[in-house]
Amino acid sequence: MTFYSTHLKAHEEPVLVPETFSWGALFFGPIWLAFHRAWIPAILSLAAGLLIALLTHGIAATVILMTGLALMLGLTGHDLRRWSLERSGYLLVHVAAGRDEIEAMQQLLHHRPDLEDRYRPRPA
Repeated sequence: MTFYSTHLKAHEEPVLVPETFSWGALFFGPIWLAFHRAWIPAILSLAAGLLIALLTHGIAATVILMTGLALMLGLTGHDLRRWSLERSGYLLVHVAAGRDEIEAMQQLLHHRPDLEDRYRPRPA
């Protein structure tokens, strides 16, 4: 069972963000953040990676620091997404639980039927 934080903005579809480790952020870092419109963290993590590559001497130090950056992004990727949503005007309104995002969205719509008109199901 995974918990999802639900974020709302006026006249927008609800955004569910899981409370899990982010494998996408671990492996793709700034690209994953940019895909999720977390522009400031994407730019900062890209800059951190470039600084690590340019300023470290020796392959061992570079590998250790890049691995640390990747792990940090994996651990905080969804938190950085939430922060970016809040900066964009989204509000945290509900926490839902489910085996996947669809089940969590069903739980959200059960507790908040006023949101049904905003939800557009994704095609299968």
